[in-house]
Amino acid sequence: MNTTSFFSEMLQAITERGRRLLSISPQTGDDDPLVILEQRCDTLLSSQGEASGMALAKDVLTRWDQLDEAGKTGFARLLLDRFGPNTGRLEKAIKAYQEDPSPVSLAALHMASEPRRQELIRRLNLAPDAIATLVRMREALLKMKAADKALETVDQDFAHLFASWFNRGFLTLRSISWSTPADILEKIIRYEAVHHIGGWEELRLRLAPEDRRCFAFFHPRLADDPLIFVEVALTTETPDTIAEVLREERAPIRASEATTAVFYSISNCQDGLRGISFGNFLIKQVVEDLRRELPKLETFVTLSPVPGFAAWLARERRAEVSDVLNAQDREVLQGLDTEGWHSDEELAGRIRPVLTAAAAWYFLKARTPQGKVVDPVARFHLGNGARLERLNFLGDLSPRALEQSHGLMVNYLYKLDDIETNHEAFAVRGEVAASSQVRKQLPADRQPRQLVPLASSPSEDGKKTKSTKEFTA
Repeated sequence: MNTTSFFSEMLQAITERGRRLLSISPQTGDDDPLVILEQRCDTLLSSQGEASGMALAKDVLTRWDQLDEAGKTGFARLLLDRFGPNTGRLEKAIKAYQEDPSPVSLAALHMASEPRRQELIRRLNLAPDAIATLVRMREALLKMKAADKALETVDQDFAHLFASWFNRGFLTLRSISWSTPADILEKIIRYEAVHHIGGWEELRLRLAPEDRRCFAFFHPRLADDPLIFVEVALTTETPDTIAEVLREERAPIRASEATTAVFYSISNCQDGLRGISFGNFLIKQVVEDLRRELPKLETFVTLSPVPGFAAWLARERRAEVSDVLNAQDREVLQGLDTEGWHSDEELAGRIRPVLTAAAAWYFLKARTPQGKVVDPVARFHLGNGARLERLNFLGDLSPRALEQSHGLMVNYLYKLDDIETNHEAFAVRGEVAASSQVRKQLPADRQPRQLVPLASSPSEDGKKTKSTKEFTA
């Protein structure tokens, strides 16, 4: 019997015994679901028995699942208002530390300052298959806090616990192939967020050929549901368009002949795990595994979309004063407003030098008010120690890519000898490692204005840049 299945069945059996001990009854139509949930949560926090605790946790999660959208919002407010720190205990701990700032009183202060909802979430995780429901709970919470900023505090508690529960040490890397069970393959089709998979035949073309690979991270408590996956093309050169990677009529090569591994799609699968970083570990481990399998591989590179470029360029085009665009540039870029401009060879030829120069500026000079590189995908790869290697004009002609980036794609190079140096330069000094080819496209006669950080602006770190269902590579 599978170890995970055996463990789940054992938890289910303990939970059922706990239900019988507590005589937990189903909810009736006359009950106020939020009142019952508050009572159940209070009881769970005071529970000492293992079986009764698991039964209570299962009951709370089941009742939460049955709530409508308004009810789930009410439960989130309940967590905020009723399950914060014990203020009386916290005040005593503060006073004790002020009178005696010893390690013991500091530890007591730390424990007293922890919101009760953190312990509640820990205890809810005792229920069988609880982690999947808790991930959905945070997914709902992420949507709620857009309208209710106070719920950010509750989300921070979920993120804090998830960072531990989904620590790299608990994750397993599995190869996804055409022989992988169908239920997992269906999820790969559903979760792919960078380059749409139209069905089983398109998926077969990405998994079955000898020169294709796919790897995914799994968590033991979500054994058949990937957290994040990466699709890899084995080639003899670095591609500059996604079409040459995905076209049906291409001639596959033998894996042993490949010299280049191209990471062309990374997708996060669980919206509720937004901000919990897996991608950096995934790429590093996949590189190690591929090097062991195929010693001839010399180059590890991405073919990455630039989903925020078109919106940034539109703002520069509308601005009264632009750091990067002059009057002539703006006139040329009016061609982007012509339907089908990318199919007009002459028009695309005029747009190309202006667009790529703006793209070089976007990556090398443009910054957020907090001084960060504007592009979230760039922040991810540069933070991992990659180098911005090449700008690919019209690298992706799909409707979404044309809308989001005017078809622009880029290559990030993972040169193993330089990864640590590049990472340190980016993390410590904000320096972007870029090839001379990219730097040559930067307009030499313009300088960015000094940005003044906005003290009240929210952070734009990785916790917010991961798109709702997608971690684009």
